[in-house]
Amino acid sequence: MDFEDKTAIVTGGAKGIGRGIALELARRGSNVVIADLDEEAAREVVAEIKSGGSQSYYCETDVTQQWSTDDMIEVTIEEFGHVDVLVNNAGVGGASGFTTRKTPSVEDWQATFDVNVYGIVNGTQSVESYMVERGYGKIVNIASVAGRGGRPGFATYAASKAAAINVSQAWAFKLAPHGINVNTVCPGLIWTPLWESIAERRKSTGQPSTGLTPRQIFQQTVSELVPLGREQTADDVGNAVAFLASDRASSITGQALNVDGGIRQN
Repeated sequence: MDFEDKTAIVTGGAKGIGRGIALELARRGSNVVIADLDEEAAREVVAEIKSGGSQSYYCETDVTQQWSTDDMIEVTIEEFGHVDVLVNNAGVGGASGFTTRKTPSVEDWQATFDVNVYGIVNGTQSVESYMVERGYGKIVNIASVAGRGGRPGFATYAASKAAAINVSQAWAFKLAPHGINVNTVCPGLIWTPLWESIAERRKSTGQPSTGLTPRQIFQQTVSELVPLGREQTADDVGNAVAFLASDRASSITGQALNVDGGIRQN
């Protein structure tokens, strides 16, 4: 299997895209550490992975705090002996209550950058010296197609994801001489708790239609924007991450791969 005897960390791995990534890496033979603040949901993923025959561990992690991502790396090495793959997936759409605001608040800007950008920075800084010493490592950061161009009414999220792509490219150049690959995956339209929050925000602010449910708003968006005509899934993203984190992608670094069904960018 691609990841036999490998250990991967997935931040924000308890739900949504992170859960899909964690399960896919586990199916391919990896030990998986679920780094998250939602202990109950994370432990459910850990149990699911173990039931499938792979090893897993929960590590309480706040990616906005460097000391916490430092602990994440230390705990993983103590539990499994090594870290081969770091997936910086944790992300938010705004501060608490952002779905009710037509205009993003200062707190929304702060929250998106704290998690979506500094979370990547913290996780990478915590693991890079270890990977440099080993001369090996795979880092895959999760951004979004929203980071490819501005999004009216959702500039906070789009800007943070654009920054995530740029930060990933910078680290790719820095770490390439040490045998470490750094790439980004940009998911398209996936029905996750985050997208449900986005749809609720659109509904509460009257865009595009107050007569639709959040799920219907999402499906309408898929129909309008995705040439392949279907929503993407966490499994789609998990497959892309697994490829970039594998040795089959040893010559690929500094890239941002869209997994979006062909959405046209600005």
